[in-house]
Amino acid sequence: MKRFFIFSIISAIILSTFCGIMPNVVYAADANDITSKSAVLMDYGSKEILLEKNSHDKMPVASMVKMMTILLTVEEIESGNLSLTDMVTTSENAAGMGGSQVFIDPFVQYSVEDMLKSVIVASANDASVALAEHICGSEEAFVKNMNKRAKELGMEDTNYVNCTGLPAPEQYSSAYDSAILLSQVSGHDIYHNYSTIWMQDLVHPSGRKTGLVNTNRLVRYYEGCDGGKTGSTNEAGCCLAATAKRGDMRLISVVVGAKDSKTRFNECSSLFNYGFANFENVDLVSTENSLAVLPVSKGRVKDTEVFAAEKYSALVKKGEDSDYEVTYNMPNFVKAPVKSGERVGKVLVSKSGVIVKEIDVVTNQDLKSMTYFDALKKIGEKW
Repeated sequence: MKRFFIFSIISAIILSTFCGIMPNVVYAADANDITSKSAVLMDYGSKEILLEKNSHDKMPVASMVKMMTILLTVEEIESGNLSLTDMVTTSENAAGMGGSQVFIDPFVQYSVEDMLKSVIVASANDASVALAEHICGSEEAFVKNMNKRAKELGMEDTNYVNCTGLPAPEQYSSAYDSAILLSQVSGHDIYHNYSTIWMQDLVHPSGRKTGLVNTNRLVRYYEGCDGGKTGSTNEAGCCLAATAKRGDMRLISVVVGAKDSKTRFNECSSLFNYGFANFENVDLVSTENSLAVLPVSKGRVKDTEVFAAEKYSALVKKGEDSDYEVTYNMPNFVKAPVKSGERVGKVLVSKSGVIVKEIDVVTNQDLKSMTYFDALKKIGEKW
């Protein structure tokens, strides 16, 4: 028993070393502490960049391309065009993909859920192509949708050639675009149903099993990490996009072109450490408290409370004054009729004099117009 205990400790140390998880990850103080070719630390909510290094350089990003495959699949599910229980008939082309795979059989059926899970957890190339062919008929058609969605998200440093990230001429992205993409993916609950799975079996239609192991080791070893995507090829080096949340603060950390797997995990972790240690989330606009009580013109009620339609918070550096300013653009009164939730004004959030967010000011009740009898009643009350 004693020998087994000692062996277990030694095995754990060796595993941590080879998996690239160091017990004492440093805090990145600036971009010079990052050895990867490019990197970025982004606030999830505001998309503000907290630290970056060559973040717009166009580079191969290997399997981080699959984040777009995941996003399009999840959006198809949420739009009702696809269901997790739908069956995907696999092709010989999909089953023949090299690199990371779950060894799907050709010409059989797997559920959309199993294929999506295989992509999110195990970065499976074969499952990625199977989903692409199922959704659009071919990988080529799916890639057109990938590039279209990238443009919609403002990913100006990106061009896709395949849905897997396998090496291909003219396929590239950037650390910044990868952060934008992961922030979009992270906004979907379906994604988080699978992104934190550490180990699980994929049961094939034949009954054989393939073990799925999460390629993003930070979901197990870094506090708050609940998603991300790895990538690794000779041309791209080792890449990682990860997201972590502590309290009400979520960050996106990306490194591209790390020299090895250990470096990508450590440098993503050190970026997170820098963000969580040096910034805090400050609520600037709340939806809970009324902003004002406005008189109602020609309405059945005398006045009404108005509220911000959505909350807004921003990261500010700890110990420093915020350069955010909140102003209110509201009328002197509200003219009935007005429906609950209808805009009656605006909240403007500015940073260093530049408007970064506009939020509607709304009522939380229907304001009906005064009737003829209401008018008579008011006149009578004044007498």
